[in-house]
Amino acid sequence: MSLARLDACGIAADVSAGRVSAVAVVQDVIARIAVYDLIQPQAWIARFDAHTLLAQAEAIDARVAAGEELLLAGVPFAVKDNIDVAGIDTTAGCPSFGYRPAASATVVDRLVAAGAICIGKTNLDQFATGLNGTRSPYGAPVNAYNRAYVSGGSSSGSAVVVAAGLVAFALGTDTAGSGRVPAAFQHLIGLKPSRGRWSSTGLVPACRTLDCITVLASTVADTRLVDTVVAGFDATDPFSVRVPKQDRAARRIGVPRPDQRKWFGDLEAERLYDKAIACLAANGAELVEIDMTPLNEAAQLLYGGPWVAERTAALKAVLAADPADLDPVVREVVAGGLDLRAVDLFNGIYRLAALRRAAEIMWESIDVLVLPTTGTTYRVAEMRAAPIALNSNLGAYTNFVNLLDMAAIAVPAGARDNGTGFGITLIGPAGTDQALMAASEAYLDAAALAPPPPLDLEGRMQTVKLAVVGAHLKDMPLHWQLTSRDAVFVEATHTAPTYTLYAMADSVPPKPALVNVGAEDGAAIAVEVYELDVAAFGSFVVDVPPPLAIGSVTLADGSTVKGFVAEPRATVGAEDITALGGWRAYVAR
Repeated sequence: MSLARLDACGIAADVSAGRVSAVAVVQDVIARIAVYDLIQPQAWIARFDAHTLLAQAEAIDARVAAGEELLLAGVPFAVKDNIDVAGIDTTAGCPSFGYRPAASATVVDRLVAAGAICIGKTNLDQFATGLNGTRSPYGAPVNAYNRAYVSGGSSSGSAVVVAAGLVAFALGTDTAGSGRVPAAFQHLIGLKPSRGRWSSTGLVPACRTLDCITVLASTVADTRLVDTVVAGFDATDPFSVRVPKQDRAARRIGVPRPDQRKWFGDLEAERLYDKAIACLAANGAELVEIDMTPLNEAAQLLYGGPWVAERTAALKAVLAADPADLDPVVREVVAGGLDLRAVDLFNGIYRLAALRRAAEIMWESIDVLVLPTTGTTYRVAEMRAAPIALNSNLGAYTNFVNLLDMAAIAVPAGARDNGTGFGITLIGPAGTDQALMAASEAYLDAAALAPPPPLDLEGRMQTVKLAVVGAHLKDMPLHWQLTSRDAVFVEATHTAPTYTLYAMADSVPPKPALVNVGAEDGAAIAVEVYELDVAAFGSFVVDVPPPLAIGSVTLADGSTVKGFVAEPRATVGAEDITALGGWRAYVAR
């Protein structure tokens, strides 16, 4: 069965027009879930049974047949399990905390009234404390495109079930980036509305003054449809506000100064971000470098300042009860607020006011801020080995947004070689939600990104791309060292124009030395790129004799792969053959 993604706009149009029934949609979803439960059952915490779902679908078909116009007719959706849904316990990822709500959250009620069908509740980083997805006693949802990597959190299950094509959209939450990070990692759209624009009635608080319910979907059109249904003032929510709409053109794009861009060693992320902002510039935007210092300082206040005490306040009873199922990392983070004093809070409020003023001034010089959603991603094993430090890295570009009262939308900006997604986030002042969605659609139309890679349904093998330049080329004497390791040919291409090529002296069989000399003195050299699994790559590296070695080689498209590099002694007595453009031309000569 195909697990292609579901389209909320398309389903609603088809059900409303009678081209398909809501019952048929639900039957398809039930079948999809049965398939994916064999792969990632931990994406869910609870679901309605098939009988209940089909009864809901029959009711939608009856409403449509009666002539009722439903914007979300028959659209299946999921809800993060810190948001109330009548009929299912709310656990926030902590079983002992669970309770059966008397009513659904306001946003859920609005979706159901518009014809959407709630399939169930999704897993999360416990109490929405985390950006990685590994902090849950129900298991760790992992990236749908490469299960060795984190899903992103805390809306982990919500991202997985949308990416896997089990529902058309899912509700998440976002206090520090929890709706944007998992969207980026799984090639999704993550809309974080302006604070108070969506009701938070029925949401288990993390930081109550900052919390936002969000949506994760496959298209901007779907996020816009959901926003149309759920946005609006809610008198039952003391933090609901009537946010004035701001029409804001995206002509002046703010980007961080190069020295303030944090990549944590992820060269692919750096390349994909450069490509994204170059696309914006090519389509008429003016790139304006901004100083991230005030934004970064605001971000530090969330976990390194008094706002951690707001999380502590939300979980005071849970901390006192000391349940065995409280995640130890969550406990460590939240317990830090017990030592904060009122004077710390007021000093933090005063400093945040100054930082907000700096942000207001920033908006005078730019229309939209475009940042990487994250600077990198991590394997699950890496995250578990350093859960606080690496989680903090994931929030480098997200933590300040709610503190500074901004709206944001995360959109895809390419795929890493390992299949995981890289994304950018468009950020604007409160009230620019619809303008950001329009700007996001314009970017995606211009970028013309390739579709997301296939889902990881069988356990994606970890592979490495290797560029070869000489004796390992096809039909050359050492090519067997690749074929014997089942290397797969990827492409014939060139390096970036920063290399020189030498024919080494007294090498048997003859071999070249590739040296990176910089843009001014280098040239593009012909290479072939192959892909090997990690074990085969490791055994290949062991066989590489000095003065050659395996390092990083930059290709013509700006991407970086592993490849042959040379120690300085490799050029002693060697012939410079750079002008020939490659080893084949040298051999032919």
